[in-house]
Amino acid sequence: MMSRGQLSAVFTRTLLSGVALILLRAIGLGQSMIPASPPLADPNDKRFVAVTEDLSTPSLQTSKLRPVRAMIGRIDDSNPGYTVELIRVQWRWGDPIDLYLMKPTGVEKPPVILYIYGYPSETKIFQDPKFQEYVTRGGFAAVGFVTALTGHRYHDVPLKEWFVSDLQQCLAVSAHDVQMVLNYLQARGDVDIERVGVLGQLSGGSIAILASAADPRIKVLDAVDPWGDWPTWMATSPFVPKDERPDYVKADFLKKVAPLDPVDWMPKVQARKFRLQERMFEKETPEVSKEKLKSAAPPGSTVEVYKTRQEFVSAIGSDGSKSLDWIKGQLRSLAKTSPDTTTAAEKITTSK
Repeated sequence: MMSRGQLSAVFTRTLLSGVALILLRAIGLGQSMIPASPPLADPNDKRFVAVTEDLSTPSLQTSKLRPVRAMIGRIDDSNPGYTVELIRVQWRWGDPIDLYLMKPTGVEKPPVILYIYGYPSETKIFQDPKFQEYVTRGGFAAVGFVTALTGHRYHDVPLKEWFVSDLQQCLAVSAHDVQMVLNYLQARGDVDIERVGVLGQLSGGSIAILASAADPRIKVLDAVDPWGDWPTWMATSPFVPKDERPDYVKADFLKKVAPLDPVDWMPKVQARKFRLQERMFEKETPEVSKEKLKSAAPPGSTVEVYKTRQEFVSAIGSDGSKSLDWIKGQLRSLAKTSPDTTTAAEKITTSK
């Protein structure tokens, strides 16, 4: 939903991730891989009648999602160095998901990184050749999809409903999606499920934290500017439309989203390597909430704080070329360590 004065947010969020900093000029130049928009949900579709989903937790243990056979929409092997698959997956009624899987050629079972961008975002970034080349560089597979009520997944709901108004649903559903995607990748068997990383940004960072707390298969987690601390965030974040804010600070709304607060789930993150990046000049998450998120980082985490835009650009490189160095480096190191290796001795660091 971009009718709430958020049109520029798409480009702002793309910049925030660091990964996409080098891609803005390339957006729109990618090959045509956009699938047809999903049809309206068929009321006669009986494939998901047995599906149940617990929206009070990021864990799948109390949910019963039933995946149907994945549909391979296209395999593009014309690019030097990597292939791209467009796959449609689905495990709940009325919510097909377009999944982009990019794999380096000549690498058997490469480590894989899932990219979860913040609301609002589109799949267009995953179609861009510069993005595809960058994320697969060095022998890594990459997976991208958009979160609930985002992009092509926004349909069959009243116009007044959107990501924030349905925050409990969007957080829980999207955290479940991460785990279901990992199930799908594990069943395929062509990526290394023992070396899984997730890079999440803004609301995607919140979802990544929830998913990592629920699923130990995520070995490396890089969260950039996650949302969280819902009472403060709803009351003071400039991202919340002023005319809707009164609804989101009510006790019943906050009660629903309370079980999905990243501040509470962050200490439970199971990733063996976890980095939290906070840009203090990014204002979607209030500074008070940023401090709570930093304080909630588990022992052994790396916390990077950038006070100015210049500090951030210096860290990722003026062309964004260093933005994946950390997560790729941590995944590489897993090949040299036993599954029981701990990172508890790693110190929390803060950039100056």
